[in-house]
Amino acid sequence: MTVVAPQSVPCGSIGVTPLTCTIGAELTDVDFARAANDDALFAELRALLLEHKVLFVRDQDISRADHVALARRFGPLEDHPVAPSDPDHPGLIRIYKDLDSPPEHFENAYHCDATWRPNPPMGCVLRCVETPPVGGDTIWVNMVEAYRRLPREIEQRIRGLRARHSIEASFGAAMPIEQRHELAGRFPDAEHPVVRTHPETGEQILFVNSFTTHLVNYHTSENVRFGADYAPGAAELLHYLMRQAAVPEFQVRWRWTKNSFAIWDNRSTQHYAVQDYWPAVRKMERAGIVGDATY
Repeated sequence: MTVVAPQSVPCGSIGVTPLTCTIGAELTDVDFARAANDDALFAELRALLLEHKVLFVRDQDISRADHVALARRFGPLEDHPVAPSDPDHPGLIRIYKDLDSPPEHFENAYHCDATWRPNPPMGCVLRCVETPPVGGDTIWVNMVEAYRRLPREIEQRIRGLRARHSIEASFGAAMPIEQRHELAGRFPDAEHPVVRTHPETGEQILFVNSFTTHLVNYHTSENVRFGADYAPGAAELLHYLMRQAAVPEFQVRWRWTKNSFAIWDNRSTQHYAVQDYWPAVRKMERAGIVGDATY
């Protein structure tokens, strides 16, 4: 059997090399600074994002202003209540892990950004500023494929279910109680469907992740005979659904280099930042794009 390596396929003016059979493509012959101001080039980029769900490109030595301008073509940017923004570029979040700020265990879990918001981000544009000599990769997961490959009986069981997502139980967990309660007061738990519909493609997406705490409407006569069916039963089902993100067939893994970028659709993917590099330094800058309500 002859194995043929993926080839770079021109898509308009951009070279496109798929990285796996289900998710991710590396782009060539594209200038992100130009894409921020060129309507046709940006439209091409957006179409590729919907198709491949995460796009990668190397050697984009552009300014922070250009980074922000490109992200804003997708929509308004949002701040993060825990991670600081660049003082000169609001919405450009600095994720700097160095000797003064050892890695927290927030990123190294499969997650979809900020699902604790009523309107989770549409997507993100992430730049590598400094990378470890080895390690520090990021994994992305196609949650459309994860839903499509569910067993039929599970697909039927989760139809109509909704789940709660919490910043208090994640970022807030290590805070003093008063600070944690203040955070929860500003960002109450959000509720989303377990299966979300993509607003642009119509695809069905398995929409639970490490910010998800519990199923909110599981306790019905169809699901529960005794109390033991409710608490363990709902938790076991949720954990099973969350574990689908760890299936390698749904994933792509990216090795960062300085000035490489990833753009991902936060609605249809999850990601996992591998924290295997401490005490080496890893510095990233991320522009998160405001999203819409889930349905």
